[in-house]
Amino acid sequence: MKDIDDTQDAELSAAPPGRDAAGEELPDSDPGSLVEDLRRLGEDGRTYFEAELAFQKARAGYTAERGKAVALHGALALALVFFALMALVLGAVLVLAERVGPLAATALVVTVLLLGAALSGLIVRRNLRRIREAFTDSEA
Repeated sequence: MKDIDDTQDAELSAAPPGRDAAGEELPDSDPGSLVEDLRRLGEDGRTYFEAELAFQKARAGYTAERGKAVALHGALALALVFFALMALVLGAVLVLAERVGPLAATALVVTVLLLGAALSGLIVRRNLRRIREAFTDSEA
């Protein structure tokens, strides 16, 4: 067994530099200097940073464009909902005017709308109080 190991060691040590035991050329195994590796690493880092920066700029531009469209169409949707609700209020006044008269119909619709607004205001106040309590230090 020892003779085989010695033979293999002799074959490996007999191979010329840059070639394996069979005499075939090895790939370039010179690792280069540490300074050269650090230089390449810095270049790779700079390239990665520039690519990431370009990607983030493109993504921000796309988001800004989409944000404009969202704002425009959102405002349009809210305006249309507002006008639809105004038409509903006017229709309610007209329908009730036939039954109780125009002044009473207007007063009734306004009262219902004010009650709805008051209820919404109470819900807003309660939720704001809960938010405030969540951020208030309860131990102090």
